[in-house]
Amino acid sequence: MYSLWESKKTLSSFGIYLIGFVILIVGLSYGAFLAGLSAQWILVGAISALGIGVLAGVSTMRRRDPG
Repeated sequence: MYSLWESKKTLSSFGIYLIGFVILIVGLSYGAFLAGLSAQWILVGAISALGIGVLAGVSTMRRRDPG
């Protein structure tokens, strides 16, 4: 059984990971905008990258059940 401290630690680690990933997506989107890509493709790429980031973060933070 997980303690309350471990639960908060996991959530805060995931939050930091997600914030960093969002900053990365914003930077890449701005670079794509400056390169002249269409706004619809920038949005498609940003949504896809955010989904991949959430999946990667959840799979990294998830712990295996003992037993």
